[in-house]
Amino acid sequence: MKNTKKLLTPMFLVLIGLATLSFMAKEAITLRLHPEAGKSYTVNSKATSMSLMEVQGQTINMTQTMETNQSFTVKEATDTQSVIESQIESMKMSISQMGMKFEYDSEHPEKTSPMIADQTKEFEKSIKKPADLTYDAMGNMISEKEEESMNSLGNVIIKMPEEPISVGSTWTTSNTQGVSGMEFTVEFTYTVTSISKKSIEVSFKGNILKNNDNITGTYNGTASINPATGLLMKSNTKSNISMTISQQGLTIPMTVNGNSTVTVAEK
Repeated sequence: MKNTKKLLTPMFLVLIGLATLSFMAKEAITLRLHPEAGKSYTVNSKATSMSLMEVQGQTINMTQTMETNQSFTVKEATDTQSVIESQIESMKMSISQMGMKFEYDSEHPEKTSPMIADQTKEFEKSIKKPADLTYDAMGNMISEKEEESMNSLGNVIIKMPEEPISVGSTWTTSNTQGVSGMEFTVEFTYTVTSISKKSIEVSFKGNILKNNDNITGTYNGTASINPATGLLMKSNTKSNISMTISQQGLTIPMTVNGNSTVTVAEK
């Protein structure tokens, strides 16, 4: 009898595990933006890109890295909307091109490379300057002001699916992005790969819409979403973009390959 119990116990645990997995795979949940009022978070974003340009038969390489630290606090939260105070805490940037390196660090502005000083002035207008952002329950920003653009939480708050989701569910969103001064719209399709009490895991693919003949490109990556709050907690995105830019009377083909990560932590 003792041997029988030893055999039954592992089998019982296996059956329970299978039943739990089956339940999790079939359980549908409604995902909405509903953070808890009073909670504060930090956001670390890192992005690396490598650009190749063909200029009069010469190939020019450029590598750019950027790291941004941001914080936000949920000031108000209801079933219909959330008011969030967001602030850029610090920013670092490094550009390498043709054997030269240009750097910027908001915590040490005196060391900024003169060649990129004009570009970094735009960053300094938003650093340490909080802005209130209002989002509806579907993740749409419903207060839009020019001064809020740098403080937006587009890498943390995504547009929610209308219908309840389960493993295998998909939904599509679109948003505006920019590279080298060129704006374009990207359509993203998210696919749910797993659901647990702590996270909703998704994979996603994105395509630049054909509303601009000068640019094409794709995105793909993975993300983890907190099912209770609707906040994205981490993501990894790879991009591949081809474009044509005009500069000083020249038409320049350009490709940009990038990788970015986002990590969100509760304070």
